[in-house]
Amino acid sequence: MEILKESKTIRTGPVLFSHYTRGEGVKKAIQLSREDILLEVKESKLKGRGGAGFPAATKWMIAAAAQSDEKYIICNADEGEPGTFKDRVLLMEYPELIFEGMVIAGYTIGASKGIVYLRGEYEYMLASLEDYLYVMRQDNLLGKNILGKDDFNFDISIRLGSGAYVCGEETALIESLEGNRGEARNRPPYPANTGFNGNPTVVNNVETLASIPHILIKGGEWYSKRGTDKSTGSKLFSVSGDCEKPGVYELPWGTSISELLSMVGAENAKAVQVGGASGICIPKGQFNRKLGYEDLPTGGSIMVFGENRDMLAVLKNFMEFFTEESCGQCTPCRIGNVKLLEGVEMIEKGNYTFKYINTLKELGQTMQLASKCGLGQSSPNSFISILDNFKDEIFHSNRSNGRSNGRRKN
Repeated sequence: MEILKESKTIRTGPVLFSHYTRGEGVKKAIQLSREDILLEVKESKLKGRGGAGFPAATKWMIAAAAQSDEKYIICNADEGEPGTFKDRVLLMEYPELIFEGMVIAGYTIGASKGIVYLRGEYEYMLASLEDYLYVMRQDNLLGKNILGKDDFNFDISIRLGSGAYVCGEETALIESLEGNRGEARNRPPYPANTGFNGNPTVVNNVETLASIPHILIKGGEWYSKRGTDKSTGSKLFSVSGDCEKPGVYELPWGTSISELLSMVGAENAKAVQVGGASGICIPKGQFNRKLGYEDLPTGGSIMVFGENRDMLAVLKNFMEFFTEESCGQCTPCRIGNVKLLEGVEMIEKGNYTFKYINTLKELGQTMQLASKCGLGQSSPNSFISILDNFKDEIFHSNRSNGRSNGRRKN
């Protein structure tokens, strides 16, 4: 089934975009022990949907076992990865899944407070989300003694981010919530032990939390039978670029690139960027590869590039983004991204040597190992994969100066 909204396609699936009755997940949760909920989440094999893929049950178990009078559930709604907009759809169309996922998580680990860290550019959603939280309080799905369960107290507040890409990393997000500059912390300790204001904190992505009510109602085993053994369940993909039907698609993990391209009307694509600007670029000869943690892990961004797209201009666009968004805290990221961008500009002008380009690739590999957080660890991915997979186009074609980023060739 496909629903057209705002000229974009939303392809429904068996989990996140399936029917859900408000309050059903919380009602099921209070009938179970905390241990039973943890077992269901563990059996589902749900991994974090923000891109890192850390097992949700493991994070919850660590926080549940931590000794503290105060614990927190944080929903990471700082959807800043270029090409990603699936969390926006969930926030606008399915807020009940996200908020109830937070309530269930709070009940499970013994937290009484939840915080939604909302991307600053999504401020236009704030009023409607606050209205929904008000209705939940009226229905006793939030507040004190939720649904009559003694000592089950949990409430949610919403805080706006300031537009920094690095705050998508959970410890930088926590620093921002505490009123500090958004910079990644040294780990360990991890947030599940020492998080917001020094207390045990579970930080989960919007999509991760939205999966929880369905898992609890239908069972972890039901969820684990979807997708693949190592990548269970379904996944939301934000598809954009040179295709006939851009939009948000709920697909089972294990779907191939070619299958996805057929769905979105992009059979003639020459490249697909998997995972946003921080992901890798897949050429046509590798479209049989599958989306999943075994092969192509991704937070959900799928950018499609047609035959006329200038791949060097695409790469320059990405590297300009990372140079701008690096927080500057660690040297590999602060200087490395600038050097990689300089290399792209040298290629653009035809003023380069292959020896120097190879040296920059080695720099990128060093950044992947030595950078403090995911920004610097992943920003070289595009540089390395695009130069490796499109070297004939980039190095052996006549290039003209002054072409805009991402613009089609004339």
